[in-house]
Amino acid sequence: MLLFHSVSPLTHTVKISSPVLLSSPSHRPLRYAVLGAGFAGLSVAWHLLKQSPKDMNLHIDLYDEVGIGGGASGVSGGLLHPYSPKGFIETPSNLIMLAVKLLWRGAECWKECLNLLSIAEQAISSEELDSKTGEFGEGFGGFIVRRRGILRPATNMKTLNILNDNAQNCLPSCKIETIDKDAALKLVPHLHVPFNLAFYMPEAVNVNSLRYLKALFLACQNLVKEIAVPGGGKKRLYLQKKSVSELHELEGEYDAVIICLGAKADLLPELAGRLPLRTCRGVILEMQLSDNIGEDYPNHGPSILSDAWLAIQGNRHLYMGSTWEWKSRNSSPNVSTDEASNALQELLPKASAVYPGLRSWNFAGARAGLRAMPPLTPHGSLPLLGCVNNFLGENLKCKYWLLGGLGSRGLLYHGWLGKLTAEAVLSCNEQIIPSELTSWKIK
Repeated sequence: MLLFHSVSPLTHTVKISSPVLLSSPSHRPLRYAVLGAGFAGLSVAWHLLKQSPKDMNLHIDLYDEVGIGGGASGVSGGLLHPYSPKGFIETPSNLIMLAVKLLWRGAECWKECLNLLSIAEQAISSEELDSKTGEFGEGFGGFIVRRRGILRPATNMKTLNILNDNAQNCLPSCKIETIDKDAALKLVPHLHVPFNLAFYMPEAVNVNSLRYLKALFLACQNLVKEIAVPGGGKKRLYLQKKSVSELHELEGEYDAVIICLGAKADLLPELAGRLPLRTCRGVILEMQLSDNIGEDYPNHGPSILSDAWLAIQGNRHLYMGSTWEWKSRNSSPNVSTDEASNALQELLPKASAVYPGLRSWNFAGARAGLRAMPPLTPHGSLPLLGCVNNFLGENLKCKYWLLGGLGSRGLLYHGWLGKLTAEAVLSCNEQIIPSELTSWKIK
């Protein structure tokens, strides 16, 4: 039996409309399957646990054949801010228009993502905090969130004008400061600032995606323990390291299945060719500074956005990205020697044009992910949400939901969208999802 609730639009608190349907010790637990353990899947799992009533019996199986963060989410560059990097977008009518600088629902996405980052950091033992930096140390593999801001030099007049307009219309919680060349060079010595102007987002952050996802899974496990009170409902979360080849094999096993598989959602036979997604493989390069080079990257230095971005990991370690191979179906994180060489030839000139010192750094490795890019809309490229039972047939015992097409902004989107999806699943009500995110089904 499916559970039906109502959701308050003001507080987003799940309210039970019928106590008879409430899962209790005398009733079997509700069982949910979440397919995919990346940004989307872990956000959904967290919010299902957090939003479900304390006296509800709830079991969640999290399916991912390669484990936590094994797909594209785990190799994300992790540069986080709520703004569009492009000045213009192409609308479905092929008209070029000035893009809204703050991404659609950017304020909500920014807030919810920062909240999940904080939750993930709190899940790690306080003993692992570095007394000097206040960041998580090597006991958990390094930092989760590097709070040094993001810097973008103006490299041409169009970028200068667009970003200057952005700076006048930014969120108070993520300011865009216009700084001159001298101020930029204090942040990053030897930076190339051709137009004597750069744009600095001090509150923007750099997230180590894989560490963050592992910490968020730990937070989910901790939440299960915290809400296990005598007389209350029992919550369970299991990681199933196996793939699901067909949705129909889950029919009858679960009350709801939430598909968070990214580009792999199209491999499910029930959804193959029916989702308006474009695939794009991206390669990210790891760069290190040799020990014999004395001048390293400043500890306070921000990450850098330009035609290629630099996600700073430390004084002598950074990631550079990303390539865009459209229509690729290669989801392997492994990068061949030729693919890595081609990526280096493409990205190094772009990145070193802004940060010339990068040419002294050495290539140290490469990783890749397959993005699921959603279609363009008048609001930008928006993810796909909604119930997909109409794709699977009639008389289904299970509700099937999709959260997909997060594209290159999965980190920014995942907190808010995971919360929305969990609310819809718990209430069995698709109407609480903004129509902009479900209109793809009509088309």
